[in-house]
Formats: sequence, structure tokens, C-alpha cells
Amino acid sequence: MRKLLVLLSVAVLPLVACVEDPAPEAPVAPVAEGTPAAETSAAEAELPILPLDQVQASQSGSVSQTVANTEITVTYDRPVARGRELYGGIVAYGQIWNPGANDATAVAFSRPVTINDQPLEAGKYSIWAIPDPDEWTLIFSRAADVFHQPYPGEEHDALRLNVAPTSGDHMETLAFYFSVVERKDAELRLHWGTTIVPLSITVP
Repeated sequence: MRKLLVLLSVAVLPLVACVEDPAPEAPVAPVAEGTPAAETSAAEAELPILPLDQVQASQSGSVSQTVANTEITVTYDRPVARGRELYGGIVAYGQIWNPGANDATAVAFSRPVTINDQPLEAGKYSIWAIPDPDEWTLIFSRAADVFHQPYPGEEHDALRLNVAPTSGDHMETLAFYFSVVERKDAELRLHWGTTIVPLSITVP
């Protein structure tokens, strides 16, 4: 009996030791220089804090949408209403205007599309508009990488569309957004103030 108790004690002691001494946590490896995480942190650390008077008045924005397997991306700078009269005020009726600021607003299509039932080849285009109270003319220009004025000229036009504007809630900062995406169809809206200009896009 005494021998049995001794044997049991010898068997139990290692088990108690295992319970009381958990395995040490693995050390966390430092982020090595040259890795993407280290490069991102370094880049963020180098960004200056801008004084308020150096912040661009019309700040840059973009919107991208996949429709089926077609990529559509709009890049633009976004003017702010600030209580001003927009159409018929700072944006003259009947004159060509770039809906944006600084660099001309641009849109890129990865594949050919139709816009309001009119074909447009794949590529990048600047967008121009001739606003009027009842009908807008939208222009897609092959001169994509240009300033927001002057208009590059009709010789660069890829497509012109007549579009009836609608009204909606006030949008303080000019916006392009996709209000509908359904299978191979989408609606891209230009919206500033209470004026909305819708474009129906269909992809292959």
C-alpha cells in the first residue's frame, strides 16, 4: 500500500507543475524596416499639419463603382455653396462650365458603356456641362487631364447628351454619386444645391 501511494505521488507532481507553469507568451516581432506597414507609418509621420488658411477651398474627392465587371471612377474637386446662388448666379446659364474646381472633373470607364442610350468607348474623359433651367447639355471630352477652364473645344468631344435636371434636397458640397446599381445598369448623379442631373449608364 505504501509503495502504491509513493507511485501515485510521483505521477501527480509533474501534472501539478504543468498547471502552475503556463507556457510563456510568444514575443511580438517588431515591424521590420522596409515592410509595407513600416513604410505606411513613416509616410503618415511625414505628413504636415496644414494651417487652416492653407486648406484647399474645394477639396478633392472621388467615387468608384463596379457595375458587373466594368469599373467606373469619377475624380473631382468639390466646390461648396456657402449661401451663394448657384445656377443663374455663380454658374451662368447657357455657358459651358466644368462641374468641379481646380483640375477638370474626370470620369474613367474600364469598358465601353452606353450613357442615356448613347455609346461611349472605354477610356478617361473630362466632364463639361451647359446648364439651363429645363435642360442641361453634358459633354464628355477626350481631353481628360486639363484644368477646369477653358473648355478644350468641340474637336475633343466624344459625346454630348441632353439631360432634364430634377430637384432634391440641398447638397452643400458638389457631389457625384451612384444612386442606383442594379445588375448591368446604374444611375450616376451630379448633385449641387437642389439640382440633380441624372445619367443612366449600362455596361456590356
